[in-house]
Amino acid sequence: MSSSDSTTKSAAVVIRQPDDWHVHLRDGEVMAAVLPHTAAQFARAIVMPNLKPPVTTTALAEAYRRRILAALQPGSRFQPLMTAYLTDNTDPADIADGFKRGVWVAAKLYPAGATTNSQAGVTDIARIHSVLAMMEKIGMPILLHGEVTDHSVDIFDRETVFLERILGKLLKDFPGLKVVLEHITTAEAADFVRAHAAQMGATITPHHLMINRSSIFEGGVRPHLYCLPIAKREHHRLALRKAATSGEACFFLGTDTAPHFVHLKEAACGCAGIFNAPTAMQCYAQVFAEENALDRLETFASLNGPRFYGMPANTAQIRLERKAAAVPETVAVGNDSILVFATEAAGQWSVAEVVPA
Repeated sequence: MSSSDSTTKSAAVVIRQPDDWHVHLRDGEVMAAVLPHTAAQFARAIVMPNLKPPVTTTALAEAYRRRILAALQPGSRFQPLMTAYLTDNTDPADIADGFKRGVWVAAKLYPAGATTNSQAGVTDIARIHSVLAMMEKIGMPILLHGEVTDHSVDIFDRETVFLERILGKLLKDFPGLKVVLEHITTAEAADFVRAHAAQMGATITPHHLMINRSSIFEGGVRPHLYCLPIAKREHHRLALRKAATSGEACFFLGTDTAPHFVHLKEAACGCAGIFNAPTAMQCYAQVFAEENALDRLETFASLNGPRFYGMPANTAQIRLERKAAAVPETVAVGNDSILVFATEAAGQWSVAEVVPA
């Protein structure tokens, strides 16, 4: 899907190597299968902590990081950036200690029951005010899954209601707290982030730039396009494309790549998540080309995120070429498989090389 009939015809674009500011790597066999795809494109990635059990303490984060590093292929320079899973009982002292020692980069707030493995999440933000006050003091960002879990609120409205009921008050209560609203899906969210850009950033996924809610039901139910937050109406998709390609510093890349086995996606009660790691940069390149904005791809993918997190931009480069690439339709994990999102994007773009610094 495209909002523009004219497509930039550049044969190639070279940008600083990007980072992914929202990744689900899982653990064990699944991590071993999916990690190489993220590490092949991105220099660093914010790793989500919603494992079973979740990564709630500094010790658990250190152990998880060791497992990720051990699973990397020889010679990989990929750097995992760890996050704390906040609960009603999170210990502020442990979070502060982990951040001071460089174990944590940020903390993740899942409203309890909002998405995959979020049952242990926060039931009421008031319960973690002491944690938030500490994070505000030490400059530790909070990453928000921005949806309410009130079942009386329509699933397509839960992000907007979160802005109205929760996020506005949070910013007023903690004006020095750095906040990332993750995987935004609505025009209202994009406008909200712009209005609070001095304090906030937002990540935007490739799939929310490429599909709308009708895509999920095109010709039948398409469970592999079901994710949370769920894709919204077409005017929201267009607003996200405008935000991502604008060059505005508050918007940056976060794939929310989320591997699930095919049989679990296609079950009677299928799980939410889209696995896009093998095609992420190809998808972003195609979107930016369709919006005649390839000159701003580096800003979105490689510069805005490090600037928000106070990290240096990468010095290595990647080269995206307008030519077909070999990307698997699925990634095998033992006798199971994980479907790859938008492999057709790899028919138009390839990540040709990573040039070391």
